Amino acid sequence: MRTSLITLCRCLAGLVILCACAVGARSAIEPAEVQRRFEPSPRAHPRLFLAGSEETALRERIARDPLSAKIFASVLREADRLLASAPVERVLIGRRLLDKSRTCLSRVLHLGLAWRITGEEKYLARARAELLAVAAFPDWNPSHFLDVAEMTTAVATGYDWLFHALDEPTRRTLRNAIVEKGLKPSLTNNSWTRVTHNWNQVCNAGMAVGALAIAEDEPVLAAQIIARAVNTVPLAMHDFAPDGAYPEGAGYWGYGTTFNVILLAALESALGTDYGLSQQPGFLGTADYFLHIAGPTGLHFNYSDCGRGGGKTIAPAMFWFAARRREPYLLATEWAMLEGPTGASSNRSRDRIEPLALLWMSPISTKPPAPAALSWTGHGPTPVAFHRTSWESNATFVAIKGGSPGTNHAHMDIGSFVMDMDGVRWADDLGMQDYHSLESKGIKLFGRTQDAERWNVFRLGISSHNVLMVDGQQQRVDGHAKITVAKTGRTVVDTSSVYRGQLERAQRGVALQPDRSVLVQDEFRAPDRAVTVRWAMVTRAEVTINGPGRATLVQEGRKLAFRVLAPAAVKLKIYPTDPPPAATDARNEGTRLLGFEVVVLASQLERLVVHLASESASAKPSAVSVAPLAAW
Repeated sequence: MRTSLITLCRCLAGLVILCACAVGARSAIEPAEVQRRFEPSPRAHPRLFLAGSEETALRERIARDPLSAKIFASVLREADRLLASAPVERVLIGRRLLDKSRTCLSRVLHLGLAWRITGEEKYLARARAELLAVAAFPDWNPSHFLDVAEMTTAVATGYDWLFHALDEPTRRTLRNAIVEKGLKPSLTNNSWTRVTHNWNQVCNAGMAVGALAIAEDEPVLAAQIIARAVNTVPLAMHDFAPDGAYPEGAGYWGYGTTFNVILLAALESALGTDYGLSQQPGFLGTADYFLHIAGPTGLHFNYSDCGRGGGKTIAPAMFWFAARRREPYLLATEWAMLEGPTGASSNRSRDRIEPLALLWMSPISTKPPAPAALSWTGHGPTPVAFHRTSWESNATFVAIKGGSPGTNHAHMDIGSFVMDMDGVRWADDLGMQDYHSLESKGIKLFGRTQDAERWNVFRLGISSHNVLMVDGQQQRVDGHAKITVAKTGRTVVDTSSVYRGQLERAQRGVALQPDRSVLVQDEFRAPDRAVTVRWAMVTRAEVTINGPGRATLVQEGRKLAFRVLAPAAVKLKIYPTDPPPAATDARNEGTRLLGFEVVVLASQLERLVVHLASESASAKPSAVSVAPLAAW
């Protein structure tokens, strides 16, 4: 068995060096270098995220810093709630154990930190029961390795945090579970080391945390695992370049980026270095991306497989970024959520990683300033741009994206936009559909070819998005739309490649107007045949069509004037979104598509201009200046 393990570790070392060379931006870290950092002995337990020597300082900060006290009070409430719960059981949902892994991680972090700060035995006992329960599982579902990664993070953190309060048989049980059900399966089930999306970040983080927790007992294996993480996670971190835009959207930013931070924080706390990973291009800048992606309504620009959010869950990673960059404005949104009501009256959701926010944050004695920037643009695999008139809740906000349907978790939504005004989201997105609801019906959800079954799902295909649709066809999976104009208050995206074979060329621009209204402008040329092009926008508003090219939208007591400025006199239509076309599609209650169609003759150049204005806006459609996108 020992010989077999050594052989596997040697193979892993080769993979580590190969992946590091593939990234090309940095030299590979050898496992021997990692081992040297543990000599003559590793840092004492607890060493992950919060050293034992730091507990007193944390207690003092909680006592004097109101925001720290508020977060810890939330942690303590959750820990108290968990005391009456039974340990998690091994129950799969479809092919995933992930829900149980996440539940365990949340419980261990909340109970573990509650015990470390208060010293109360009840939290220790409940955390120990949780750890022993999952250690007794036959496995942690390595066929879906995210499950293993999060469970390993949970057990390794619990093992480290509770180390001195556990007897040796319990330590041995947990240590063996980390090695046999976490680390060793990763020696053969490791395709995630070669991908550029969130699996790389989450799985590398989980395995590194596990390795750091048991390094003194398995020094060779631990060093290999840690070196692999340091050398292969840049494959995913490269996608933050150049500005920090996250290709998979806000939801997966909260997943992949948070675990990326967990990896860096674990390395720093246990080894005293993150090996320069935090300096990867665009990584520190990604905090601005996440700050700007939420509109004044608190709703995210929910492109790709992403929910709308809603400003109810703090993002623990933002506390790490704000402290690392020494930029309090990055916490403007988190502060607002934490300053709201607490306890049973609070509508704020709890992130399973929330206890780590308390460990990562710097004390903040005053309300963070509003961000200075009103526009933010990120390039890379999924270019995005966000514009707002202010950081007030009634501001106008418009966001647009480029990119490709071929990126991980992407939809047929290239060129899509969302818009907030007067505290209401008017131009919306239906967002993702629950994976299990589709996979349980036999749908192959994650294909990326042009004819993949994924595109037949209503919420994922082109017909439900705020984009142009040409002759009912999907966008091109192998296309990639770049942002060609990036200015304060305006953006132009060249969408030509995602309409290859459908349009000769195509561009879409969005612009904030001086009166806080919004222009959405498309310019394109038809191919050598006539085509029918549909313009559409998802909305939850009630729509009244007032005549050619004119409609009034009503939502939450507010009104929006919808005007088509070009071409003149188009006939508006309301396209149904609910019930959706297939029985396997999720319902979309309260939504509809407002739009119109134009027939464009062969080789004809066409311009579509839509003006969205508050009923109280001073500018009239005739007063809006329309200029070619080339002049933007």
